Amino acid sequence: MAVYTEVSDEELSAFVARYDLGAVLAAKGIAEGVENSNYLLHTEKGFYILTLYEKRVREGDLPFFIGLMEHLAARGLNCPLPVKDRSGEALGRLAGRPAAIVTFLDGMGVRRPGVGHCGAVGEALARLHLAGEGFEMRRPNALSVEGWRPLYEAARERADTVTPGLAAATAEALGSLEAAWPRGLPQGVIHADLFPDNVFFLGPRLSGLIDFYFACTDALAYDLAVCLNAWCFETDGSFNMTKGRAMITGYEKVRPLQPAEVAALPVLAKGSALRFMLTRLVDWLNVPPGALVKPKDPLEYYRKLRFHDRVTSAADYGRPD
Repeated sequence: MAVYTEVSDEELSAFVARYDLGAVLAAKGIAEGVENSNYLLHTEKGFYILTLYEKRVREGDLPFFIGLMEHLAARGLNCPLPVKDRSGEALGRLAGRPAAIVTFLDGMGVRRPGVGHCGAVGEALARLHLAGEGFEMRRPNALSVEGWRPLYEAARERADTVTPGLAAATAEALGSLEAAWPRGLPQGVIHADLFPDNVFFLGPRLSGLIDFYFACTDALAYDLAVCLNAWCFETDGSFNMTKGRAMITGYEKVRPLQPAEVAALPVLAKGSALRFMLTRLVDWLNVPPGALVKPKDPLEYYRKLRFHDRVTSAADYGRPD
């Protein structure tokens, strides 16, 4: 269960009293998520999400995340909107943690994405990128190529305990990506973590995007590569080209890719796979005793990394020529 910080009834009531939300009727911890403590908050004014930001989220980054959600919502993207207290502040402190309340979105994530889901995600991602234009704050992507070698070094000595040969294969992939990483691609705000549990659907209709706490400034096409990895592989590890085609086509219906972005897509997708394999690997090797949150399997992304080794062009992801 992803509630790391318990909040007493008295603390919660005092915190919510700063807002025009009425009295607290109920608060329930939300099991999903691995970074922060989240509660479904029910007040006299309705339902909200209360987030307590844990130590892995830098407090100095919170104004970026809060400001970004406000910017995107003002431009019509259906995402959580931070709620301001009576003094006009969207950030406060609760139980010793930075905390915020955001609006509740209807919908739920999909466990087995279909082709239609992938197409809708491609469109929504492109709309996010366009809506992010004009957002003046910047946040470097700490988990881009410059951040991968420190993660590798943190896991290198014990990597082969997860699967034999993992350390050497990771070192080879890292070296090739550092040498080939594309520069000069169109940049802007990216979500950087648009996995199925961060996209809500009501039936077949995409109803909203959530969890912007990895958002940053980076190559827009890298965000598409993250989504290809997160949405278009089957449970047996195979890449579903029909899903990939639907996602890329949906994206380009809203924001056509530039030729340099198309050419870079295989490297970006391989880099995305390495990024999530490394962060999962570090978490896997450093589970604290008695932890209630089960770390995600790094080998899922190791298998995806191996697939990208065989890719020669964006056509291998289903992009129409």
